Amino acid sequence: MREGTTAMLAGRRHTIAIVVGGAAIALATAGAPALAHQPGAASALTRPRAAEPLPLERLFDNTAISDDARPAEADFDGAGRSLSAQDLAAAGWSPGRRLTVNGAGLTWPGPAAGKPDNVRADGQAVRLRGRGDALTFLVAGTSAGDGADVSGTGTVRYRDGGSATFTLTAPDWRTGPLSTKAVTLPHLNAPEGQRTEKARIYAVSVPVARGRDVASVVLPEDPGPDADLHVFAATVRTRYGGWTGTWSASTGGYTAVGPWTDRTLRLVVHSSAGGDGVRIRLANTFAAEPVRIGHASVAVQKEGAAAQGAPRRLAFGGKAGTEIPAGAEVFSDPLDFPVPPATNLLVSLHLPDTVTAAPVHTRTNQISYLSGPGSGDRTGDGGGTAYTGTVTSWPFLTGVDVAGGPGAVVALGDSITDGDKSTADANRRWPDVLARRLRTQDEVPRYGVLNHGISANRVVSDRYPGDGISADSGGVSAQHRLDRDVLAQSGARTVVVFEGINDVRWGFSAQQVIAGMRSIAERARGHGLRVVGATIAPCEGFADCTAAVDARRAEVNAFIRDSGGVFDAVLDFDGVLRDPDRPQRMRPAYDSGDHLHPGDAGLLALAESIDVRKLKA
Repeated sequence: MREGTTAMLAGRRHTIAIVVGGAAIALATAGAPALAHQPGAASALTRPRAAEPLPLERLFDNTAISDDARPAEADFDGAGRSLSAQDLAAAGWSPGRRLTVNGAGLTWPGPAAGKPDNVRADGQAVRLRGRGDALTFLVAGTSAGDGADVSGTGTVRYRDGGSATFTLTAPDWRTGPLSTKAVTLPHLNAPEGQRTEKARIYAVSVPVARGRDVASVVLPEDPGPDADLHVFAATVRTRYGGWTGTWSASTGGYTAVGPWTDRTLRLVVHSSAGGDGVRIRLANTFAAEPVRIGHASVAVQKEGAAAQGAPRRLAFGGKAGTEIPAGAEVFSDPLDFPVPPATNLLVSLHLPDTVTAAPVHTRTNQISYLSGPGSGDRTGDGGGTAYTGTVTSWPFLTGVDVAGGPGAVVALGDSITDGDKSTADANRRWPDVLARRLRTQDEVPRYGVLNHGISANRVVSDRYPGDGISADSGGVSAQHRLDRDVLAQSGARTVVVFEGINDVRWGFSAQQVIAGMRSIAERARGHGLRVVGATIAPCEGFADCTAAVDARRAEVNAFIRDSGGVFDAVLDFDGVLRDPDRPQRMRPAYDSGDHLHPGDAGLLALAESIDVRKLKA
């Protein structure tokens, strides 16, 4: 038994395991305290094992959640510490709540505080049905050691009789990275009282074979006497489902806004692929509390904040509005609404409550609109007169999908992909130009193109820490946002990785960047995506683009050009933009003037240089 493990009164028959001389002996007793948590060899004797797969909730053997007034009713980690039921409720993670995280629909455990609410992985067979691209788990690790990740090998079983193994890794609930958590709670409960110490829950996805029906999952074996891998929920995720992403944007941070009270946002976005039906995705990424959407609508833009015709109302589970829990997202119900390709749409969101901070994408190069103070629900307005203010960010809205279509190409990048220095309101980012090219050719499917560039983003490290209100909206690293911004995107087929200049400018070694790129490519390919690498553009003349920076850039580019199969194809964006007479700097005709970001002509050249056949999945 791990030092510090506490016994909880259960008032029922139970088993205590004792290790004597290295051998475990099980003693059945009645009316004595039951062990709420007993890791290691002893706990393997007491945890339920099912010959046939059972629903996850039938296997719950640990209590992680306690009422603040009764912390002794739970022992998540073997030291009497637990999650606060009040904190979870304040975040919108109430018992039995349906949550969507990273594109996967999961149900938070239903039992009340003080009742078993999670499984400590130890080879249990879990009934799990569905067809998709990944298994998604809500997990957390507990450890008596240094707070390291807890990992193990599980098995997915298919209905056709086949099976495959997977590795499931749960970061520690107290020390794991904030940048990849699903939700953070501000306290934890302990025997001596509540501590002001952050607790974390993670959504972790592992790939499964596309097109095969999952029948069950066998969880990893007990990781050892000093650690446990806890599973709260599991599901089969699909990123297809008959939808193609036509527009998308990454959340770069959680920033102060407004305050906005009883006002309506009218956000302008540009479609890539067209379709006969539409749905939107709203996200409360990085947030600490829920946000309520009163009503939402979609329309084709006429001019400014004015729509072509009356906007069409969107619904969420049959209701006019929705609440988005902290760290989660929601999809609207499908709407029969024709979305033309290459068209500006107006997505309107009524915020009935006071909003002081929001997850945002900041560098939009696009003017959107905000109704006047206290103007209420203006989502149904066809005209734009109520929209007296403007915004230059995209709060909450992270995706627009169209029905059908061949899927999408995801551009994972930094400010050059984000379109920094391109003409505002003109949709001249290189992914926009690529989308126009795809619509006028027949060599490959006419994919949607999803722009997941974030200005200042890096491969190796986070700019935004992943938690709390911050003025920095450079996002978490490309590695840390890969699941949310690429793997979970609707209809994603191919990813173009065009990052690294900010890493080498900020002193990270070429080998660190290369290792990050290898990891991104391996994970994306494991989920069935085609991975295309793009070389890093030159930047001599920009303030910090020294000779040492260029040497690191050249080393990374040499790897990308000859990666030994890490990438399925390569786009030589460096070769397109560089000055042939001075390869360390950009061609003057392509330079926006700051020597780091291409202007409209350079972005056009990038998109036109792409052999679209390299994108075909």
